Amino acid sequence: MTRTLPEAQHAVLTTASADDAQTIDELARETGLKPETVTGAAFELEDDGLVTVDESVAVDYTLTDEGERYVDEGLPEVSLYRAAVDAGARDDAVSMGQVIGASGLDGGAVDVALANLARKGYGRIDSGQLSASDADPDADPEAAALAALADGDAEDVDATVLDQLESRNLVERHERTVRSVTLTDDGVDVVMLEGVEVAETVDRLTPELLTSGEWRDVEFTAYNVEADAPQVRGGKTHILRQTAERVKDVLVGMGFEEMDGPHADAEFWINDCLFMPQDHPARTHWDQFALDVPPMSDLPADLVERVESAHRDGIGEDGDGYHSPWTEEVAREVDLRGHTTSLSMRYLSGHEVGELEPPQRYFSVEKVYRNDTLDPTHLLEFFQIEGWVMAEDLSVRDLMGTFTEFYSQFGITDIQFKPHYNPYTEPSFELFGKHPETGELIEIGNSGMFRDEVLRPLGVECDVMAWGLALERLLMLIYGFDDIRDVHGTLCDLDLLRETEVLY
Repeated sequence: MTRTLPEAQHAVLTTASADDAQTIDELARETGLKPETVTGAAFELEDDGLVTVDESVAVDYTLTDEGERYVDEGLPEVSLYRAAVDAGARDDAVSMGQVIGASGLDGGAVDVALANLARKGYGRIDSGQLSASDADPDADPEAAALAALADGDAEDVDATVLDQLESRNLVERHERTVRSVTLTDDGVDVVMLEGVEVAETVDRLTPELLTSGEWRDVEFTAYNVEADAPQVRGGKTHILRQTAERVKDVLVGMGFEEMDGPHADAEFWINDCLFMPQDHPARTHWDQFALDVPPMSDLPADLVERVESAHRDGIGEDGDGYHSPWTEEVAREVDLRGHTTSLSMRYLSGHEVGELEPPQRYFSVEKVYRNDTLDPTHLLEFFQIEGWVMAEDLSVRDLMGTFTEFYSQFGITDIQFKPHYNPYTEPSFELFGKHPETGELIEIGNSGMFRDEVLRPLGVECDVMAWGLALERLLMLIYGFDDIRDVHGTLCDLDLLRETEVLY
């Protein structure tokens, strides 16, 4: 007896083979159907015992931007090795600085080259001298693997080499489920002996079928509610942005107004107004990002003069400056802001919105940039919750009470305070919160009362209490994340971001 099947099942059953397993994509190409349609039909045929559907995991690798650059330019360690050989480092050790200069490498590429030079046995470094080994960089397996991936030929690349390239962030690993379809003996019998034809079925109930009454005479397609369906992900606000908006709502509810301002600003606003000496270690390129742009010209001359005086001579009869170099040229240089306190300086000085009369409350939740070492609690760019209150007769008790009220809005009630030193606040203290999963105390902010050396040049005669809190650290306390890289940056966990429930 000839069997009738819906069109998709008929196409899959008559195309599938009992001898060779065919993937969903192969069947889709041969039948002209969409892969998801083939998948649904295959599972329905499997339920009837006519085919088997086997699953396996396939792994694909793609080059990152850095990996593609190394395909064109060569691996940094290979460039460094060739420069060392050219400098005679096979015969005698050569100054590492000389070799680096000859290699043409700069920035992070130097660190990458040095880290992998010894690992690959290309050479060694001792007391600043580099010796080159007798090696063949043309046979570098990692370089060969990158070239093969660039050509779309990864089948013969060693798995260990691929793991190493992945650890160096030169390739990305992608896993996907591959389903293969094979005819069963019953399926062969249906196709070869019984025969199979397409059933005239209808896949949806339309208004026309209802009004005409034809629905009584048609055969409706059976639906397999367990069949795979295409996964559709709608847009969703990033959990960090959700938390930032909640922080803004809380602070506005506490009577604060929001500040904004430039991400790239003069060192004058970022550091000098904060009474940070120009030879302070935190003002070197090791901690902040300097921009190769023309110096900022529109600084208020009278304020520059007062800030310079504070640095050189201090404030008041008993004041004392730093007795260290201070030049207007340095103050006008442009950096990416390492904290949003540059906004506070602009507002408190009256430069941004005009002269302010106490009492005033302002805040910002903005991105800042620091040349930090990446780890579970540090990134090169992150969000800072900046805030300050200008009023008469403020005290540390007022500041601590503000934090108690703020963090209680997020269910955090075990804030701890630790005395601290800042060049711009006195007294000062750091804030710590207990991680809900590890129990570890995490630094979540820095705060204090602005010093006279900060306020008087700005023209502020009353007290100002201020703080800089880490939005990402707050996120860790709320949700229990132990590595901020899971939610922010290039290594973030997309599934975690999609599935995490919003908590306030």
